[in-house]
Amino acid sequence: MIRLQHIEKETYRKILRLTLPIILQNLLSAAVNSADVVMLNYIGQAHISAVSLATQYASVLFMILYGLGTGVTMLSAQYYGKGDLRAVNAVEGIALRFSAGTGLLFAAAALCFPEAMMRVFTPDAELIRIGAGYLRNVSVAYLCWGLIETYLATLRSVGRVAVSTALNTSAFTLNIILNAVFIFGTPEGSPLHGAPGVALATSISRLVELILTWIVSARSREIKLKLSYMLLRSKVLFRDFLKMAMPATLNDVSWGLAFSMYSVIIGQFLGEDMVAANAFTSLVRTFGTVLCFSVASGGGILIGQLLGDGKMKEAENGASAVMRLTILTGAVGGLIVLASTPLVLRFADLTELGKTYLRGMLLINTYYVMGQAVNTTLIAGVFRAGGDSRFGFVCDTIDMWAYAVPLGFLAAGVLKLPPMWVYFLLCTDEFVKWPWVIGHYRSKKWLRNITRENAVE
Repeated sequence: MIRLQHIEKETYRKILRLTLPIILQNLLSAAVNSADVVMLNYIGQAHISAVSLATQYASVLFMILYGLGTGVTMLSAQYYGKGDLRAVNAVEGIALRFSAGTGLLFAAAALCFPEAMMRVFTPDAELIRIGAGYLRNVSVAYLCWGLIETYLATLRSVGRVAVSTALNTSAFTLNIILNAVFIFGTPEGSPLHGAPGVALATSISRLVELILTWIVSARSREIKLKLSYMLLRSKVLFRDFLKMAMPATLNDVSWGLAFSMYSVIIGQFLGEDMVAANAFTSLVRTFGTVLCFSVASGGGILIGQLLGDGKMKEAENGASAVMRLTILTGAVGGLIVLASTPLVLRFADLTELGKTYLRGMLLINTYYVMGQAVNTTLIAGVFRAGGDSRFGFVCDTIDMWAYAVPLGFLAAGVLKLPPMWVYFLLCTDEFVKWPWVIGHYRSKKWLRNITRENAVE
């Protein structure tokens, strides 16, 4: 009994050691997004709405890179636990091929076709003009992001989360400073006033982060950012990456696109007041989910390393510990959303109708956070640690595209339900899939060692 308690305490200690830097990193990321909204609040509701819609493309790119990074974590964490660094380098190289190409594609689209990209979300000419200026200036950030995120995912997979956090901290801090410079230091009517200035701040900070990443890489003994890794040959690892990372990537892209469709529904059918209220709601929800999403990331890394080292029972106990922490942090997240509601309503420069919408949306998110916490921890953390990414892809795709998105279009576009009823229906998506997700967790089909001998040719 004493031995079991010692093992449980050690498991929690390891999870927290991995999780705390990720919490800081996620908080800083949320702080940058909040800084955008806070500062643009002084410019006007149109700039907030335009940036809220334009950043949906960044959300889709993030989902792609997050899925690729998950593939890196799934394989690299287990191979690192096994002690095979050559395989870790090869996995990083495979991910770089995909992430660099994807970042280039998004950058080219944002630079060349920003107006067309904005028309997907809104018919409002002013929002299209403001959002197009934002997309042009943020294109450089898209180009850098793929390289940065692949390397940081590799660092996290081997447990070097503090280094990853330090790099993100530098970029986020610079981003906030530059936001203030461009928003408050440029005169009204300037090409960099408002949203375009925010985008330029993002691009500069990402470019600086890429330079710092190269410096860290040069000083690292084990994990480096080398484009030559893309030339490492391993048919086995490439097949495993496609088999495990591609479902994870498609899962995140499918979910991200579907979640972006929520913005399409709100922007096309529910009006600017709902768009602006949704921007503030998304920001507050991000802070509410920081703790539980960080636990999912840190716990997934630990479980993957244990599985790669062949410690199956310890990995199972680790998953149970992660789930207990998830329930706790999900409840805390809901309380954070609830406690912040009066402050957000007092601060938000919205119309009275917009504030009414915002109050109701925040109330819904006090419990919606728990739905996201449980599903993200299991699908993106526990299941993927054992290489099981296919289940999440199938589950999320059916849930979002066969249920939530059609329901939203039906409610808003056909039935013309009141905006808050439409939003409430959209926020049932996480709870609909609970029975299948929790059932899969209890089946233990995800509990696998996916490493191979002599993986690199």
